[in-house]
Amino acid sequence: MTQWRDDQPIFLQIRQRMIEMILNGTINEGDALPSVRQVAAELSVNPLTVTKSYQSLVDMGMVEKRRGMGMYVTEGARTALLVHERDKFLTEDWPAIAARIAALGLSAKDLLTDGDDT
Repeated sequence: MTQWRDDQPIFLQIRQRMIEMILNGTINEGDALPSVRQVAAELSVNPLTVTKSYQSLVDMGMVEKRRGMGMYVTEGARTALLVHERDKFLTEDWPAIAARIAALGLSAKDLLTDGDDT
């Protein structure tokens, strides 16, 4: 069973999974996304939740609807997603990470070692 985080709506978590599948090449540009019903059944969520996540990808320009055929990853989506995800990381995630590093007094050397002091 899928574990959902409480800090973010499920449709955004599903969207993020699809983004990760595009970025890691599980789904390539020009490929169809899994059907809404298939994803809903696999994740035990309402099909409307999956539809909302897919629509969000359409709104971002990463996916296009093909009437009667389904949803397909657009050409250039992977490159655009890399830019989007990098920007999101640097503006949303990194400041909190950097603050935590500073609060713990960690150096670049500390971060680059595997934790083994030998």
